[in-house]
Amino acid sequence: MMDWTDTHCRSFHRLLAPNALLYTEMVTTGALLHGDVARHLRYDASEHPLALQLGGSDPEALARCAELAATWQYDEVNLNCGCPSDRVQEGSFGACLMRDPQRVAASVAAMRRATDLPVTVKHRIGVDDCEDYAFMKHFVETVAAAGCTVFIVHARKAWLQGLSPRENREIPPLTYEHVYRLKQEFPQLTVVINGGIRSVEQCRQHLLQVDGVMIGREAYENPYSLAAMDAALFTHTARAAAGDAAATECDDAALQLPSREAVLQAYRPYVERQLASGTPLKHITRHLLGLYRGQPGGRQFRRLLSERAHAPGAGIDVLLDAIPVAGSAESTSVAA
Repeated sequence: MMDWTDTHCRSFHRLLAPNALLYTEMVTTGALLHGDVARHLRYDASEHPLALQLGGSDPEALARCAELAATWQYDEVNLNCGCPSDRVQEGSFGACLMRDPQRVAASVAAMRRATDLPVTVKHRIGVDDCEDYAFMKHFVETVAAAGCTVFIVHARKAWLQGLSPRENREIPPLTYEHVYRLKQEFPQLTVVINGGIRSVEQCRQHLLQVDGVMIGREAYENPYSLAAMDAALFTHTARAAAGDAAATECDDAALQLPSREAVLQAYRPYVERQLASGTPLKHITRHLLGLYRGQPGGRQFRRLLSERAHAPGAGIDVLLDAIPVAGSAESTSVAA
């Protein structure tokens, strides 16, 4: 998510979801090939497994960026074919690419020739008036023929004219059935569903139909939900893989989550390293504001960070002072 899931955000989310695959914000090919590569690609080692999401439409440029992803030791390279922003439309990439599946296929093929990393595609179920299942099926068929085996599907179409990026995340209706049907008709592909997923129970229901779930806005607005999802879903998966027939009946209440305070204390060394390197505290703490969402003291926690982290020279004491402000009355059980 552009301007959201930077390295500070991902390092924080890794503490909440130790098993999840994390994705960078979308980085354009132009930014990598003509800008500061280190600024865009550096990350903390704790973020692995980590996928680099690219925005672009030129196969050669995407291939060169895929090589950079391998050089920087990312675990996956992902092509964004779902972003509807004006900037993306001006560059004829993002969701625009769903209208040109042959170009996407050529890009995937070029990236696969350039690197041994998995090359995946994230897309919508449709664009503007092209919203029937056949449109998406043709897109996936074409791109899969170029060797892509993993498709992450935002179960909304994108309106390229008339809606803002935020409205495109909310107004077009969710059509999960199209994503389910895609998996049914292409069982050999890995299909991951995205859009409007906010709870463990929703994840479980989707996983009856598809191979994985991607969490976006909920992870940012209510980051502690990641801890519940990670604990519940990966514990069940591990038990099932071990042959435990009772895995699906695992008592979620027995899965203890780290307290929010424990997560912040674990994050402290990272924050201190970043401060020592010159990173302003506000660039880090902006990603923490939702941690105590719905909890006693949550408003005070947000206010203290918002007011004090922006001060020149703000240090680790701001974060430490915010922890007791939030109070100790918090739930650490898994919420369905």
